[in-house]
Amino acid sequence: MTRRGRTDGARARLLRDLGGRYATALGIKLDGRRAAMIDSDCIGFLQAALPRLGLRWPGFRKVRRLVCKRLARRLRELNLPDLAAYRAFLDSRPGEWAILDGYCRIPISRFYRDREIFEHLEHGVLPALAEATVAAGRSELACWSACCASGEEPYTLAILWRLRLQHHFPGLGIRIVATDIDAQVLQRARTGCYRASSLKALPPPLLAEAFTRHGGELCVRDEYRAIEIFQQDIRQTVPEGAFDLVLCRNALLTYFEPVLQHEVMGRVATRLRAGGALVIGMHEALPANLPGFVPWPNARAVFRRL
Repeated sequence: MTRRGRTDGARARLLRDLGGRYATALGIKLDGRRAAMIDSDCIGFLQAALPRLGLRWPGFRKVRRLVCKRLARRLRELNLPDLAAYRAFLDSRPGEWAILDGYCRIPISRFYRDREIFEHLEHGVLPALAEATVAAGRSELACWSACCASGEEPYTLAILWRLRLQHHFPGLGIRIVATDIDAQVLQRARTGCYRASSLKALPPPLLAEAFTRHGGELCVRDEYRAIEIFQQDIRQTVPEGAFDLVLCRNALLTYFEPVLQHEVMGRVATRLRAGGALVIGMHEALPANLPGFVPWPNARAVFRRL
């Protein structure tokens, strides 16, 4: 046997050994010398489990591998052989559902996400809201970034207002409230430092003015950090106060099941002033039969509160 043949044989034996110990927990099924990752078991599990959490499978289809990776890690922690055993574990320990709920959070965010949205905000929505706020005799434009993840969205709003719009409304301040259920991502929001990959879409003049480099990260300058950050589960509570602008994008209307969407969006609507703006994701739609909203003129994914 040649040296290459011996090497290939040793590699195959190593793969079989590793597969025997870890394949089941990782969702890998072995077929002789080959190991192929399949996700049908994880898909079946999620399709059955997500409704128990008030979540919907279609929203998770494209991000399922992240959730499946977390589930594989949980199986190893519990020393369970497969997802069938985990289903039995969930049935016997109801508290595990809260842990599973945490594994189903998708903290995908970046600065200036969906450029078209922020262009609508800059050139149409925010000026109109600011004018209405001044006309009503109020001194502050109130904004809420719901399900804000690591804070990229509320910081984008603060930067956009200060650098592009504030000089048009010198007597008007802005209040930005940011909420999310995940304490870990909110800590990153409070720190306000990000990898360059999170800022690729931000226009270069805004990037240069609003950030300073610290080590390998870019950090929001102090003058753009006046954001109120709270940990809240939007399924159970919403911030106090009346808001002129609510951004609720790429979370609630993507991952929640329809009945829960309608219930939560109804509560969100109670926090929005008449004439205020609700912004949702570019590929999202408001729940059917949700009253009190009309499309904002010439602005995709923006709605005006009646």
